[in-house]
Formats: sequence, C-alpha cells, structure tokens
Amino acid sequence: MKYSQIKKLSPEDFRRLTGVKPATFQDMLKVLCDAEQKIRKRGGTKHHIRLEDRLLITLEYWREYRTYFHIANSYRISEATAFRYIRWIENTLIKSGEFSLPGRKELLKNDMEFEVIMIDATETPIERPKKNNANSTREKRNAIR
Repeated sequence: MKYSQIKKLSPEDFRRLTGVKPATFQDMLKVLCDAEQKIRKRGGTKHHIRLEDRLLITLEYWREYRTYFHIANSYRISEATAFRYIRWIENTLIKSGEFSLPGRKELLKNDMEFEVIMIDATETPIERPKKNNANSTREKRNAIR
C-alpha cells in the first residue's frame, strides 16, 4: 500500500494499519523532511520512492516484523535499499529526540505506581517415551511382514 491510499482512511483505521496516529505520522514526516532537505543541499540523486512511502515502509517493518525481502518485493526495490531507508529513518527520528521514550530516571521521578507481573518462563523437558532397542526392532519387524 502507498501513502496516497492510506491517507484516506479514518484515524482509527490509520492507526490500526500503521501503529501511529495520523498527527504523529505528520510530525515524523516533518522531522524527516527537514533532515532530507539538509542532505539535499549537498546534492545527490533523488529517491525513487516518496518520503511518505519510505516512512510507511519503516512503520510496516516495525509493526508487522516484515522482512526486508518482503518489503522490497512489495515496493519493487532491492533489499539493500529497504534496509538503508529503514536505518536512515530510524536514526533520524532518534536524533531528533521528539520520538524517544522517557528514560529510567524520568520514570523513577514520576509519582505513578506501576504494577509488575512476573511470568515464569523456564524451560521444562518434554516427556517422551524412552528409546530402547527392543521397541524399535519389534516395530521394524512388524512393518516388514
């Protein structure tokens, strides 16, 4: 899907599809547009895919855990290009500081109480019948007859 098709969706459906609200998408787009303008001042070739679609590629990667191969085939680009787009967008959004989560110290200063649920996820051995030579030999003999 391209951004031109998705922007017609309702805000709820947009968020269900991309994982972010339309306003957040526009904020991300603004940060990326500014960063790309700085790069374009130095020159270089134009991208074959619009910035909105490149951001959508990244959101699909984050939301659906799609592989670079699947993304590349959907947008008709190479896997390396998909990787470069996603890495550049991730790094640019992180550097902007607008889309980062609060740190540990910030959470500790907060007066909110958190409820922590612990889950025991230890490995347990699977109970299987013991293999012995007598059982397997008998099975083989029965199959031959």
